[in-house]
Amino acid sequence: MSEPKNNIILISPATRLEGEAKISIILDEHGNAKDAYFQVIELRGFEKFCQGRPVEELPRIVTRVCGVCPWAHHLASAKATDVIFGIELPRTAKMIREMGECVHIIHSHLVHFYALAAPDLLLGPDYDPAYRNIFGLLKEFPEIAKSALIHRGYAKKMQEIIGAKSTHPVTAIPGGMSKGISPEEQKEIEKMAKSCVEFATKSFELFEKQVLKRDDTRELIESDTYNLPTYYMGTVDKNGKLNLYDGMIRVVDSKGNEIVKFKPERYLDHIGEAVLEWSYIKFAYLKDVGWKGLSLDNGSGIYRVNSLARLNAVDGISTPLASEAHDRMYEVLGGKPAHNAIAFNWARLVEVLYASERILELVQDDDITGKEYRIPLSEVKSKVGIGSVEAPRGTLFHHYEVDDNGIVKNVNLVVPTTQNNAAICLSVKKAATKLIKNGQISEGLLNRIEMAFRAYDPCLACATHALIGKMPMTVEIYDHEGQLVKRLVR
Repeated sequence: MSEPKNNIILISPATRLEGEAKISIILDEHGNAKDAYFQVIELRGFEKFCQGRPVEELPRIVTRVCGVCPWAHHLASAKATDVIFGIELPRTAKMIREMGECVHIIHSHLVHFYALAAPDLLLGPDYDPAYRNIFGLLKEFPEIAKSALIHRGYAKKMQEIIGAKSTHPVTAIPGGMSKGISPEEQKEIEKMAKSCVEFATKSFELFEKQVLKRDDTRELIESDTYNLPTYYMGTVDKNGKLNLYDGMIRVVDSKGNEIVKFKPERYLDHIGEAVLEWSYIKFAYLKDVGWKGLSLDNGSGIYRVNSLARLNAVDGISTPLASEAHDRMYEVLGGKPAHNAIAFNWARLVEVLYASERILELVQDDDITGKEYRIPLSEVKSKVGIGSVEAPRGTLFHHYEVDDNGIVKNVNLVVPTTQNNAAICLSVKKAATKLIKNGQISEGLLNRIEMAFRAYDPCLACATHALIGKMPMTVEIYDHEGQLVKRLVR
């Protein structure tokens, strides 16, 4: 997109997200926001790196797609390679993999909630921006903030036990796992998982007190500013309950009616990707509905993934405490499905509790220390392998095509942020048009607009990247004649 010459508010770079992006807000002659664009200004291309490699190497390679969600890529890749070699995993291997995915959910969700979302929700969107971060939380809520760091450390330790590395795991391989869980590791994981259950419960108590019982923060969750009725997608088990590692993909509409349920290997029958000239990220949509542009007014098949979308798509949660938390959330939000993007943060706490309880169920099963956790590879049985898991940011698909010798010919990665991209853009636009009136803006108002995309926890880079040591932001406001009237620098 060639940027309009007049009436532009530019937020560049957008803050508290993984990757590089900017927000361009277009004003009309009265100073009201009439349009907005969430633009990703970096290029992915990881699929090309994988071509020509033996497919059994991919579970180790694709963890480098992202240093934030490497476990999801690791496990989706391993599942895709299982299909290529025609392997049905032993029960112990499945359990260890699912436990790894649950630990990863805890690790990622705690980072997002306490480091990226809580500064807005617990401190307030107008809090001093110099301290509207983890340091402000340590100042205002020292015990819970320190406990969050401790339990993220527990998740890191559990990832190291299961994956040999916490950030870029190596143990999920075609045919199962390269290592099992020892009785000593079993006890260590069980102890940390129990503590995570307790901490998740305390997080809900904090949320009730500091978000739901305060008018300014509760308004964020109830406000129409962040309300966006869409379709929703998530993985369900055979009973329609939440599962983060395996199951059927279920899609519901904005009323909660099931639109389609399909096996992950059929994703191309149901998911399409549109391209718009002003972004390097594609725009996923439901083929069952169709792409009719970046709008909800014409029946376009825009859908969402991630925590709230998952909970909207499932019939419930199988673990007891998380089930109660799930019911409480929808009671406050006025029923299911819920559409407010800020509620993604609340749903993350529900999933932290579920993941903690599920780890306990898995680690207390005698088979978790079983010795049959790998089946040796033979020849290629299928030239196509597709695997999916529920990454912290939503449903993730890995699609591989190989030759007779298992050498990779093509790779397609459909990542959660691609699937949320259209909704992120619409959320940013709605927040901007609701909040910016008569050219009046403030730092807190701009932060509220950023909250519209931050709730999705978008992950934009194809790999970990070096930070420049600071996160500057310049906002320039032009009048309807294109004259600069104000410039704010952070």
